[in-house]
Amino acid sequence: MCGILAVLGVGDVSLAKRSRIIELSRRLRHRGPDWSGIHSFEDCYLAHQRLAIVDPTSGDQPLYNEDKTVVVTVNGEIYNHEELKAKLKSHQFQTGSDCEVIAHLYEEYGEEFVDMLDGMFSFVLLDTRDKSFIAARDAIGICPLYMGWGLDGSVWFSSEMKALSDDCERFISFPPGHLYSSKTGGLRRWYNPPWFSESIPSAPYDPLLIRESFEKAVIKRLMTDVPFGVLLSGGLDSSLVASVVSRYLAETKVARQWGNKLHTFCIGLKGSPDLKAAKEVADYLGTVHHELHFTVQEGIDALEEVIYHIETYDVTTIRASTPMFLMSRKIKSLGVKMVLSGEGSDEIFGGYLYFHKAPNKKELHEETCRKIKALHLYDCLRANKATSAWGLEARVPFLDKNFINVAMDLDPECKMIRRDLGRIEKWVLLLVCSQGRFIFCEQHILYRQKEQFSDGVGYSWIDGLKDHANAHVSDSMMTNASFVYPENTPTTKEAYYYRTVFEKFYPKNAARLTVPGGPSVACSTAKAVEWDTAWSKLLDPSGRAALGVHDAAYEEEKAPASADPVFRPPAHGESILVETGVPAAAV
Repeated sequence: MCGILAVLGVGDVSLAKRSRIIELSRRLRHRGPDWSGIHSFEDCYLAHQRLAIVDPTSGDQPLYNEDKTVVVTVNGEIYNHEELKAKLKSHQFQTGSDCEVIAHLYEEYGEEFVDMLDGMFSFVLLDTRDKSFIAARDAIGICPLYMGWGLDGSVWFSSEMKALSDDCERFISFPPGHLYSSKTGGLRRWYNPPWFSESIPSAPYDPLLIRESFEKAVIKRLMTDVPFGVLLSGGLDSSLVASVVSRYLAETKVARQWGNKLHTFCIGLKGSPDLKAAKEVADYLGTVHHELHFTVQEGIDALEEVIYHIETYDVTTIRASTPMFLMSRKIKSLGVKMVLSGEGSDEIFGGYLYFHKAPNKKELHEETCRKIKALHLYDCLRANKATSAWGLEARVPFLDKNFINVAMDLDPECKMIRRDLGRIEKWVLLLVCSQGRFIFCEQHILYRQKEQFSDGVGYSWIDGLKDHANAHVSDSMMTNASFVYPENTPTTKEAYYYRTVFEKFYPKNAARLTVPGGPSVACSTAKAVEWDTAWSKLLDPSGRAALGVHDAAYEEEKAPASADPVFRPPAHGESILVETGVPAAAV
């Protein structure tokens, strides 16, 4: 994952200004430690910090068209670049970089080419012929991008807030699926999928279609010229990713370069749920598994550095980012530069425990839409910045554009959780991966209850964070919290503590406005908190706040059995095709 910084229309074109932009670009070097580049044209500057994943020898940036009149700085991966190059037969490519195709697509199609890209990306493109420029961000916001404005009339774009926050009067998180054009002076949405309107779809459940589209999503993300691995928590999502990679790795180019043995990685406190489950899955798949440990104190010691890198004060994001940040450092030390991860599945399929309380399919579907639209502020932000802090790239096959379209076209009735009928969270995925082709573990692992990453690394992690915050934030500080922090006022001592650290690094009002707020239970949106009146008494983003659902909920008293019948995982060899009308052979 690279780092980009573009400054366009500056009032000062002195050498000192160029030096300042280079200095600011260095704040992104953790994202791209392999090479640095800058292109200047009159009052415009495009800078780049490169993490070399594809074509490490010749793909340095910025990149150009044939006569260098079009310049582009890109962060991301374009998985269909070979297919796109085949449509540009009259163009001459200078590198093997997958991102060079952007400059030539612009030359051929103008500004309306972005929807042709299949990948994760943020980029800024300068056309020196008329000094116009465009900036764009991928459909879901996997790659971060910020946009800012200087007092001198300049427009800024950066992969992270830290490279522009000091020099911009105002800045925002660039919205995913959007394009900015200097010709029109505004943002417009280029990504317009059918699900975006939140109307209720009606496509029948087709396990074969889901399986095939997910396989394709994983396989295309094996495009790499460097060693890679899979983040394996032992949950359904990451285990499914690892299973597909294991099945197809031997057929890929990367296997010929680096061997066909898959490396998997998991982190947790000793004895944590994730470590145990991940080892069972890894043993079943036969991967080279790396079990990494951390202590609560090591996590607490890293908090300030984590908040600096991930640029948020959101509680659940910080809880989950810290172990991921520590794990990424270990992974990079082993020579791995890219990993696949399971983010996005819970948002698409209603996998969080609070979805047990969804009152009907309409509200479930609308909540999944809200969750996907906000991913760039939460899980995508965490997965990208916590790994990029150490020059590691995370790819997320569940957020493949085509796979999202297939999954979000399903009648949401099939995503409703009905434990009395054998339907636990994400049961439509269970049917795909538990029969024949992608069996990756014993049934008790397959039917493991959903654990959020910050819970799965060990329950004492969150408990330790709360204890640490309680020791540093007084009752009087909480009493006056609304006066000190009138926007997104922290309601817990843990939230207050994170806010003080964030404000130390990013004190401007524009910075605090890039972070979302509102009540949440088990990672729900504020709207979904209304599904259960009991939740309003324990607003915490941990899955253990899902009272009456989580097996280790914060309160011992569970909901009555009649409200959520106890589900028995099937015995070994027992069919789990419950009320689908789909024969097992089709899966």
